[in-house]
Amino acid sequence: MRQNISGESPFEPIIGFSRAVRVGNTVHLAGTGPVGADDQDAAGQTRRIFAIAAEALKKAGCGFEHVVRTRMYLTHAEDWEAVGRVHGEFFGTIRPAATMVVVAALLNPNWRIEMEFDAVIPSPSVP
Repeated sequence: MRQNISGESPFEPIIGFSRAVRVGNTVHLAGTGPVGADDQDAAGQTRRIFAIAAEALKKAGCGFEHVVRTRMYLTHAEDWEAVGRVHGEFFGTIRPAATMVVVAALLNPNWRIEMEFDAVIPSPSVP
C-alpha cells in the first residue's frame, strides 16, 4: 500500500511530488532544501533540513532511527565538514549509508545543501 506524505509545499501539486512516500515498511523522503533558512550558514541550513525531515518521517510513522541511507548535495565543497558534523549529531550511532557530493547549483541559489533520506521500518515480530 502506498502513502503519499505532504510537506505542505504549494509546489507539490504543480510539480507532482510528495515530501515523502511510504510503501510498505519503506519510506523515501524527497530532496529537501533548507526552506526558511536561506540566510544561514551550511550547518544552520542542514539543521533546518533535519527539522523538515523529522516532521515528514513522523507523518510516515518512523524517525531518524529508521534511516538507512542519506544523500547530501552541497554547492560548496568547503561545507563538507560543517554538514558532516550536523549529520553526525543525528546519525553518530545509527550510521546510515551516506553519500555527499558537490553540485553546481540547487533550485534556490541561497541553498548550500539539499538532502534525501530513505528509511526502513522494522516489521513487528510474529510470536
